[in-house]
Amino acid sequence: MPAPRHGACSHKYATDWTRPLREFTARFATAEEIENWDKHVTANPNGGNMLQSAAYATVKDGNGWKVRWLVLENGQYASYNLILEKKFPVLGRLWYLIKGPDAASPDDIRPMLSACAELARSQKMNVFTIKIEPDIVDSAEAAAQLSAAGLVKAPNIQSNDSTALLDIAAPENEVLRSISSRARNAVRRAEREGCEVRQEEAGVGSYRKLYALMENTVNAKGAMPLRSFDYYSSFWDGFCSRGQGHFFFVYEDGKPSVGAFVINYGSKATYKDGGSTQDRKQYGDSHLVQWAAIRRMQELGCVAYDFCGTPTAARIKDKTHPLYGMGLFKTSFTKTVTDFVGCYDLVLGPVRHRLWLNGGERIFRRLETMRTGGQFY
Repeated sequence: MPAPRHGACSHKYATDWTRPLREFTARFATAEEIENWDKHVTANPNGGNMLQSAAYATVKDGNGWKVRWLVLENGQYASYNLILEKKFPVLGRLWYLIKGPDAASPDDIRPMLSACAELARSQKMNVFTIKIEPDIVDSAEAAAQLSAAGLVKAPNIQSNDSTALLDIAAPENEVLRSISSRARNAVRRAEREGCEVRQEEAGVGSYRKLYALMENTVNAKGAMPLRSFDYYSSFWDGFCSRGQGHFFFVYEDGKPSVGAFVINYGSKATYKDGGSTQDRKQYGDSHLVQWAAIRRMQELGCVAYDFCGTPTAARIKDKTHPLYGMGLFKTSFTKTVTDFVGCYDLVLGPVRHRLWLNGGERIFRRLETMRTGGQFY
């Protein structure tokens, strides 16, 4: 069997397509399970994802989406996943299993989705499409298997469907040696020249500082769309209130010049948001911020660090890509890009799904933007 095309860290999803299919059941979580949601999600076979967390659920629920708490079981293990649900006139309901389902093996995806479809039917929920994006490493074989399971490729949604992953399980000095000499030298020079990283408390002050830096970066480079301050404030507050969110800043001439927000969720850390001023004088300051965050994430028990978004591996050196500069910085810490399979649709209502593809999604996305000023997904 061919190896996956890309992978910064070993990933069990790259193998094991040949096991016999296991049957799953699907149900909505109990009140007790919802109360202890993060404990269950981080015990998932692949460790869950911060976009399946209780904090993220509070951000999305009522903000254009209804959150449902899904439990998939097969007698050997349970997988806890968020469903984001939207209801549309004529079409019915769309279910979006954001960054899920989390499965012990890729060939569990098909029976998991069969169980989801049966749940939707038994509850008479009129679901026309179930959208998924499991963290399965992309390969020709993976795509063929998902297609054979009846799934239809859809446009990717999340920024880290291609990403740089760094293994941080080793001791600090070994992790430092594992990054590129360019990044390592930048860290050491910044330290020698007295650049200092401050970890700051959550609150409106930190939120305003980071958002201003993010605005500065977007205005200068136009790399990624920026949601409203209220959205980010709610997002950051949700994770920080649970001890899962951390702010890191460096200053130049008494003002914030580089900032980062990093999440620890289970054994995984994610560099979620960041920004900087332009034409800075301190060499290596952005590398030092990341190194300080990595060290803190190690202290919190994380063994993997997701830099959260790069161009695909095939386009990592393409200077015309809008994320080229971001990808260049992130791959200075880890040489390879991991491409995941991205988004797929399980079609439950073929006619309604065609309406969705042939203009329905575009119209509803436009209406959502006009109504709220925010992004659809």
